[in-house]
Amino acid sequence: MSLNRNEKATVVAEVAAQAAKSQTLALAEYRGLTVAQMDALRRQAREKGVYLHVLKNTLARRAVAGTSFEVVGDHMVGPLIYGFSEDAVAAAKILADFAKGNDKLVLKAGAYNGKALDSEGIKALASIPSKEVLLSQLAGLLMSPVARTARVLAALAEKRGEAAAA
Repeated sequence: MSLNRNEKATVVAEVAAQAAKSQTLALAEYRGLTVAQMDALRRQAREKGVYLHVLKNTLARRAVAGTSFEVVGDHMVGPLIYGFSEDAVAAAKILADFAKGNDKLVLKAGAYNGKALDSEGIKALASIPSKEVLLSQLAGLLMSPVARTARVLAALAEKRGEAAAA
């Protein structure tokens, strides 16, 4: 179905607005996926706050022109699904996880922080733990020395209590 000029301008404006507030763009080729598989992928993306959209490549190039995602313009070839996310790893993680279970979805490229990423770069970005996991790991690291000190002091107090009782 062909879009008229006004509809194209609306799509470009919507995608440009999404790109302006996103940190990451991931591109994947979806050739051969069934409608049910695409629906499942879109559902997962929606749950994680990822804007997932199939776009004409020319419209996508116009939408990302002047943004940090412009660096992947050369990779916008073929039937692609575009994943934008405000979270640095969410888009890459959704597409990479879905690609693991489905060989029809092929990671092509992406962009993060103004740098173009190839498929291996997207997989590496997807392997980074989420923000919540990283924060809990940091909290654990900060609590570790304090907990160790408390255990040593408790052991010393217990040892002195045994010595005083004897």
